[in-house]
Amino acid sequence: MFHRVLRMMRNSSSLTCSKQIMKETKRMIYSKPPRNRIGAAQSFFVMSVFAAAMLTPAAWILHHLPEYRQRAQQNPRT
Repeated sequence: MFHRVLRMMRNSSSLTCSKQIMKETKRMIYSKPPRNRIGAAQSFFVMSVFAAAMLTPAAWILHHLPEYRQRAQQNPRT
């Protein structure tokens, strides 16, 4: 799609280019139902993996926060 945008930008002025880009993006929008149905189990699995990937680093830092505080008190920066 990016090469289409670049081709349109070379061939036309900037005012008409935006209209052509809108036409191209409207062609890329599909209103049909999905080809492959995604089940509830697959959705739950993907969302739980995503949540674990996002929350694990925060949980690690919060769990080790007392250790980090002790290190900061032992070695103050000068």
